[in-house]
Amino acid sequence: MRRRSVVAAAALIAVVALAGLPAPAGSRTTSAQRAVEPASLTALTIPAIDAPAPEALGVSDAALGASGADLAVPDAALRSDGFLAPDATLAEPGSAPVIRATRPKVDQPASPMGSAWKAPKYTISGYATFYDNGTTAMRLPRGTVVRICGEGGCIERTVTDYGPVKESRIVDLYRPDFFRICGCDWFAGTTWVTVSVY
Repeated sequence: MRRRSVVAAAALIAVVALAGLPAPAGSRTTSAQRAVEPASLTALTIPAIDAPAPEALGVSDAALGASGADLAVPDAALRSDGFLAPDATLAEPGSAPVIRATRPKVDQPASPMGSAWKAPKYTISGYATFYDNGTTAMRLPRGTVVRICGEGGCIERTVTDYGPVKESRIVDLYRPDFFRICGCDWFAGTTWVTVSVY
């Protein structure tokens, strides 16, 4: 019983919707057919003989010679825009010349080589060890720039962590940094370093 009422309601909605739609609208309206006026057309005859008529060649009657057989200068008013004269030359477009980009020659004066470190605020020496945190830990404020030198070389780092916990050590380094400056075997745990604080 309920199914019939649903179908009837749907059919009633569809009928009301179709009845309420406006007529199709468009930008064009139908117009009545008009007859073509003969005066709007021009008759054209095409000569079907071996020798074309002078009008077909674009030559006026005034340009014809006395005998009418020799053709003189064609009338430019009857020519098409793409007219090609018999003595005209056809030219292919050429290719652009190759331009090589070169840098200008400049006399650069020699510059002296050298490096200089600014003087540190102070230096401290002690033991360094490593840990795998990826940071440099010292008992200094974060952001302090330090230069850490050991037997294997020097590195410049920024303090990013606080430590080490053990008082006998002055710096905890990231493992690759530790072995870069220590100059020791892989199993070493500590090395003596000098730290310049900037």
